[in-house]
Amino acid sequence: MGSPTTVTPEAAPVPPRRRAPSAPRLRADPRARRQHSVARPRRSVLLTALTGLVVVYSLLPLAWLVIGATKSQKGLASSFGLWFGGDFALWDNITETFTYDDGVFTRWLLNTLLYVVLGAGGATVLAVLGGYALAKFAFPGKRAVFAVVIGAVAVPGTALAIPTFLMFSEMGLTNTPWAVIIPSLISPFGLYLMWVFASEAIPTELMEAARMDGAGELRIFFKVCLPQLAPGTVTVLLFTMVHTWNNYFLPLIMIKDPDWYPLPLGLNSWNAQAATAGGQPVFHLVITGSLITILPLIAAFLLLQRYWQSGLAAGSVKE
Repeated sequence: MGSPTTVTPEAAPVPPRRRAPSAPRLRADPRARRQHSVARPRRSVLLTALTGLVVVYSLLPLAWLVIGATKSQKGLASSFGLWFGGDFALWDNITETFTYDDGVFTRWLLNTLLYVVLGAGGATVLAVLGGYALAKFAFPGKRAVFAVVIGAVAVPGTALAIPTFLMFSEMGLTNTPWAVIIPSLISPFGLYLMWVFASEAIPTELMEAARMDGAGELRIFFKVCLPQLAPGTVTVLLFTMVHTWNNYFLPLIMIKDPDWYPLPLGLNSWNAQAATAGGQPVFHLVITGSLITILPLIAAFLLLQRYWQSGLAAGSVKE
């Protein structure tokens, strides 16, 4: 017999080694980045420097005005403009401003208040009524009215100066306060601003609920809608008040009687007095009068600031 043959079994295939699954890479959520950046904003040296330049640019004329109001006529010519002089004449300048030329500055101040109360106040009322009607009521020709309002915003006031003067001259209203008050009643920008604000601030469902309760349109406006329009109303009032208070070109072409001058036109006549033959320079009174002129505007902005800010931000967040 032959020797037995040894049979070697075939080697079993070795299974490949499996790699341990690696931990998944976590991608940063862009929303989390935004939240983190908002919670901890980055400090930018360039942005801080630019903001500082804007602040200096804005406050430098005001600082010059305050410092200049403390100097006499001689001190203005003999001292540096951005620093105080040897004499502190602020209170004397204020007293002389109100008493110079028989106290005409007080008359100019009262004229300006008259133009602001009737002109800016009336423009605000008309803008609120018109903006509410255009935003919440449908009527034929609404698109045409929108085009007219946008076109009126784009047209500068100087382009309408000559036609306005000719029209008021034919009516015999030039050299009267009405020549300043009546054109000030029209504020296309205020109307457009109230139109947009009323569209976002007053829910249509609220008006429908008031109608179902039996309220009339006047009651709905005064009791329901007008309180909602308060921020926008204050915003329009501030814009129209500043425009009317600083209005110079319209009174220049409409009024020749110094007794009806507003403050900007009256102070300009004092400033031009030095260029006339035998005129006495009163630059210290011009500067002091300018400081007194801007104080009511600063007070109005400080008192109505919270309404103004909320009015500008209305409609910026979609719920």
